Amino acid sequence: MTTATGIIAAAAHARFALIPGLSRAARSKRCTISTGVRCALPPQAQRMIESRRSVSLSLVFLHFFCLSKDALAANAMDKYVKKKRLDPLEAYIPAVILTEFQIKELGQYLEDDQPQFLSCRNLLRSGPASSLRVNIRAVAQYASDAGNGKYAFDEVDQCLRALEELDSLLLRASRNDSGSSVEAMKARVVTALNALNSLLKTVPDEVLDKGKAMANAYMNPGEDTSTETLDPQLKKLESIL
Repeated sequence: MTTATGIIAAAAHARFALIPGLSRAARSKRCTISTGVRCALPPQAQRMIESRRSVSLSLVFLHFFCLSKDALAANAMDKYVKKKRLDPLEAYIPAVILTEFQIKELGQYLEDDQPQFLSCRNLLRSGPASSLRVNIRAVAQYASDAGNGKYAFDEVDQCLRALEELDSLLLRASRNDSGSSVEAMKARVVTALNALNSLLKTVPDEVLDKGKAMANAYMNPGEDTSTETLDPQLKKLESIL
C-alpha cells in the first residue's frame, strides 16, 4: 500500500510540475493524498483546467451547431428545388391570353378624361390577371425545358415589374399624387403587353392556336366557332377563372 501511495503521489507531483507559475512549495502544500487519492488543486491550476474545458465544450458545440445549421439549410434547399408538378401547357395559355385582354382594357380606361384609378387597380387583381404570376412562370418553365429558359424568364420578370410599377402609379394617383402621370401608366401597359407577346412566342403554334380559340370562345360565347370541340376545355377554363 505504501509503495502504491508513493507512486500515485509522485504522479500527482509530476502533473502539477507541468502547470506554469506553480511553485514547488505550493505543489507540495496543495497536493494531498487521501484514501480516495484526491488532490486539491490550487486556484490558478483550477482556473486553467476550467478554461480548457470551456474551450473544448465551445468547440464541440460550435461543430454540432454548424452541422445542424447546414442540415437545415440543405433541407430548405431540397424543398425549394422540388418543384410542383405543372399542369399541361394548354391549361395556362388561355388564361394568359385573357389577361392580355384585361391589360388592354385597362389601357383603354386610361384614355378617359378622368380615369378611375382604383377600378384599374381592381382590374389587375380580378379574373385571369389575379393568377398571371403563376401562369406565366409555368409557361416560362415549359420554355426552359425546350431550351429558351433565359429569354422566357427575362420576359416574365419584365412583365411583372411593369405591372408592379403600374399598380404603384395607380395607387399614388388614387391618392392625388401629382408625381404619378397617366403617360407613365400607359408606358407600363405597353411594356407588360410586349413582354407577354414575347413570352407567348415560345409556345408551340398548335398549343397557342388552341389557347387563342378557347380564349375567344370564352370572351364571345355567342359566336358559332365550332365550340363543340372546345366545350370540355371551356368548362375547365371557366372553373379556373
